[in-house]
Amino acid sequence: MSEKLKQIINQQSDQQNTDLTQLDDVVQLVGFVIGEEEYAIPILSIQEIIKPFSWTRVPQVPAYVLGVFNLRGAVIPLLDLRLKFGLPSKNQSDETRFIVMRHGDDVAGFVIDRLTMAIRLKKTDIGPAPDTVSGDDTIIDGVGKQQDKIITILKVNKLLERDF
Repeated sequence: MSEKLKQIINQQSDQQNTDLTQLDDVVQLVGFVIGEEEYAIPILSIQEIIKPFSWTRVPQVPAYVLGVFNLRGAVIPLLDLRLKFGLPSKNQSDETRFIVMRHGDDVAGFVIDRLTMAIRLKKTDIGPAPDTVSGDDTIIDGVGKQQDKIITILKVNKLLERDF
């Protein structure tokens, strides 16, 4: 192997190692809007994002549990995050989506007002949950700072906890 080729391979290897190191310092999230606020969850917690379709109501559940839907043979609960967060109900629009989230064996679909974008934040740009909501029971994992806005990062495991 020529010396020039060895140099190119070594440079590429060094660049890949640098890229991997930089990836360790970045959190990849998916942003969405509920009401007037932007939230985000880790991208790896998302099973899929789909346009709304029909679901079946279930009796004697909290108001924010809309019912269940069939996703390729799996019956999945559907929760309205607007209602869960104490906001008034809203008719679905062209921007409304169902986000199917997974944490371990727990799976549920959540109605969101609209999807924003994939977000990459440096870990240094993510602060802890505010003192007023911190603790093990909060659904807020942290607060991301991105240029001119704040994004609330949610704990998927807490969103998926069954309290019904």
